[in-house]
Amino acid sequence: MKSQGLAKLKLPDAPGVYFFRLGKDILYIGKATSLRDRTKSYFSKDLIETRGPLILDMVFKADKVTFEQTDSVLEALILEANLIKKHQPYYNTKEKDDKSWNYVCITDESLPKVLVVRGKNLEPEKYSASYGPFTNGMQLKEALKIVRRIFPFADASSSKRDNYEFYRQLGLTPDVSSEDAQIAYKRNLRNIKLFFQGKKKDILKNLAGEMKLAAKARRFEEAARLRNQIFALEHINDIALLKNDPTIRKEKAGFRIEAYDVAHMNGKNMVGVMTVMEDCEISKKEYRTFNIKGFADANDTGALEEMLSRRMRHTEWGMPDLVVADGGEAQLRVAKQVLKRYQLEIPVVSVVKDERHKPKDILGDEAMAKGHKKEILLANSEAHRFSIKLHKNKRNKNFLK
Repeated sequence: MKSQGLAKLKLPDAPGVYFFRLGKDILYIGKATSLRDRTKSYFSKDLIETRGPLILDMVFKADKVTFEQTDSVLEALILEANLIKKHQPYYNTKEKDDKSWNYVCITDESLPKVLVVRGKNLEPEKYSASYGPFTNGMQLKEALKIVRRIFPFADASSSKRDNYEFYRQLGLTPDVSSEDAQIAYKRNLRNIKLFFQGKKKDILKNLAGEMKLAAKARRFEEAARLRNQIFALEHINDIALLKNDPTIRKEKAGFRIEAYDVAHMNGKNMVGVMTVMEDCEISKKEYRTFNIKGFADANDTGALEEMLSRRMRHTEWGMPDLVVADGGEAQLRVAKQVLKRYQLEIPVVSVVKDERHKPKDILGDEAMAKGHKKEILLANSEAHRFSIKLHKNKRNKNFLK
């Protein structure tokens, strides 16, 4: 297949699963954060170096590409596993022995656990359900973290007596101390099974019905929990999966993104951080921290201005090609003002969050927001994680004084 044929498809810059085909036969199935970018990468000059001769042979034989778009990268990961299991494409199964792949298994016991099992250790008779194969162990680990935040479950670690209370307080393992709680946990497991079967619409329908019944019976705490699960399913935050996304490559050599975030508690123990992506990869050695001292009360824009002003005086760090602020129009405006003050013509974007602090929009330079969306969101996510960690450390130290 030639790249000209791919261009005619107008593949979206969205997550999903793609199929390389020869006539009606499926040669290869893959998942993508961006269907457009991922399929395009198969026609790069270094394909044989990055993917090997087997995949090069597959691309040469294929005569067309089709795709199925998904709402999230997480759903693309699950759909890929289900389709590989169903179709057993030659170039997927030939590329790697499925005994080394991972499977998600649900144990067959009164209070089941959700486990990750290697193919070579898979014993189907021990489980009520199993899903896979999943070809990327790191991505599967991140995927289960996302699923667990929506539908808490027990695993081998949290089931141990010493760990149970810790995981329960984090909201990652359900309370099963009463009969009603055990029934609720089994509902969670049913929804996990549906999710790994690719039936998110069925889950949403079930949850909506349960929420209405709970509200009608004035079980408002239960109704609120169900509402939150519906929201989480409709707004899956799978930024962590981008860390292992092979489409974030160095087509953009030398490109540096700096993301900034501020963390505090009512203005106390305020800190600022700068995280960096160079050549589309996280560069932790370039991270910087800032103690914000100029404010007695909460002032996020003032703290951002102080941090950026101090940073731009450090020309020895090199200059960014893109600045990412956490916030809305106010933060975007402040960042632009600081750069203008230093006579720097650097594009700026800001990441707007919803009430659950999940990204919902990117403001500012439209070309940058569109061309570097994945990297912007990943850099911003890193900045938020890093600032919260730094703030907690500072708060704990001051508490002990």
